[in-house]
Amino acid sequence: MPIITDDATIREILAQVRRIAVVGLSPDPERPSNGAAKGMLDAGYDIIPVNPNADRILGRKTFADLRYIGDTINMVTVFRDPAHVPDIVEACIEKGVRNLWLQEGVVHQEAAEYAAEHGIHVIMDRCMYKEFQRLLG
Repeated sequence: MPIITDDATIREILAQVRRIAVVGLSPDPERPSNGAAKGMLDAGYDIIPVNPNADRILGRKTFADLRYIGDTINMVTVFRDPAHVPDIVEACIEKGVRNLWLQEGVVHQEAAEYAAEHGIHVIMDRCMYKEFQRLLG
C-alpha cells in the first residue's frame, strides 16, 4: 500500500474516521498541535490526547502512550519528532489502527513504508486540520 497523497483518498479517510488519537498534543493553546486538535474537535471528531506530561488537554482525559488507550482508534495523528515515528508505528500495528497521519514536518520514510506494508493508510508531512478545511470544511 503506497503512502497516500491524492485528495480523493484523503477526503475519504477524513470523512470516515471519528476517533483520532493525537500523539504529542500540547496543552499550550499557542502550539500547532493544540490548534489543529481543537479545530478537529470543534468539527465533531472525538479527540484522544496522548501526552505523558498532562492529565487533561482540551477538557479530555489524556493518555501517556497509545498503548494505554482501551477503545478503538480510527486514526493516529503525530506531532512528535520523526525519531519517535517507528515506535508509534509499532503501537499502531499492535492496536490495529488503520490510519496514520504524520503532521507537517514529521517525515520518516522507512517507518511510513513499514506501516503501509502492514495495511495502514499513511499520510505524511501534511496538516490534518488544514486538509480537513480544504477538502471537507
